[in-house]
Amino acid sequence: MQAVLILVFLPFSCAVIHSLQYFYTATSGISSLPEFVAVGMVDGLVISQYDSDTRIWVPRQPWMKQHLDQEYWDSETGMGRGAEEAFKEDVQILKERFNQTEGEHVLQRRFGCVWDDESDSIDGYEEYGYDGEDFISLDLRRMRWVPANPQAVLSKIRWDRYEARFNVREWYFTQDCPDWLKKYVQYGSSTLERQVSPEVFLFHKESSSTVVCHATGFYPDGVLFTWKKDGWKIRKDVDIGETRPNGDGTFQKRAELRVSPQERKRSQYTCEVEHISGKQSLITLTEEDGNIPVGIITGCVIAAVVIIGAVMEVVKKKKKKKKKSKGKWKKTWRRRCDGVGLLCW
Repeated sequence: MQAVLILVFLPFSCAVIHSLQYFYTATSGISSLPEFVAVGMVDGLVISQYDSDTRIWVPRQPWMKQHLDQEYWDSETGMGRGAEEAFKEDVQILKERFNQTEGEHVLQRRFGCVWDDESDSIDGYEEYGYDGEDFISLDLRRMRWVPANPQAVLSKIRWDRYEARFNVREWYFTQDCPDWLKKYVQYGSSTLERQVSPEVFLFHKESSSTVVCHATGFYPDGVLFTWKKDGWKIRKDVDIGETRPNGDGTFQKRAELRVSPQERKRSQYTCEVEHISGKQSLITLTEEDGNIPVGIITGCVIAAVVIIGAVMEVVKKKKKKKKKSKGKWKKTWRRRCDGVGLLCW
């Protein structure tokens, strides 16, 4: 019996949600990676990068280099170097709090804003993670920090005092971040407003109970997967993966269905994929061993994506090995708070 893959594209809303986000990552005990990396992204596309090896903030899109002068990049480099020094020290502080003396450790900061170009609504966010676990996040509406574990309570107390005295973050998330996001969208409109429909593959092995529906090469990054059995939507035994970047500015994503080889012969399974491009395709595949090389990020991936992927693998491994820390954590008063982007533990 044949397994059928149907691509069905339903209409998306005319509104476009744009995003500007930054990822700061500091590592300890991982010799294969820079000790600090910062990456800027617009709508999921890497636009700029800084790392502790080069110590220079550089453009990753031609239109970023074209529209922004050297003064801008010098300013970004200065902030990158400041964040690098702060994050390196912060890793050491957190190792003391968690009573750690060795091993691989990762501190991450994710922050940015989203903008609805139809309603002009704005929202912002900032959160920190340590060794693959939530550490602390910002409640922007109340301008208060929310700790995720006891080790973050001291940071909350100190940071809340800072937010009460200064409106730096509130101004950044409501004014500065959206303003820059709108500029970046304008600068890169030819790239960011393009629509590229996905290539979709269905593959499996005859003896395997997993069938993979894989979409790749699409832009923007929003796709919706729906697995169906004889025309009816399947709600169980479906695992939809994360959207991952390819090396050429496009994205890939997969949805796995767990179904036995015997059941595959009794029913017809379809994977419906929805993308904003609106293009329709129909692909039919036979019940043969899958040999399509999908799910692998292409070899021409830029350094920023490689680094992010490598850090994610370290974080996943640490989650599996993570054990509860023994002993009490120490209060550390090493540095006063210097402003947005620098941590003060």
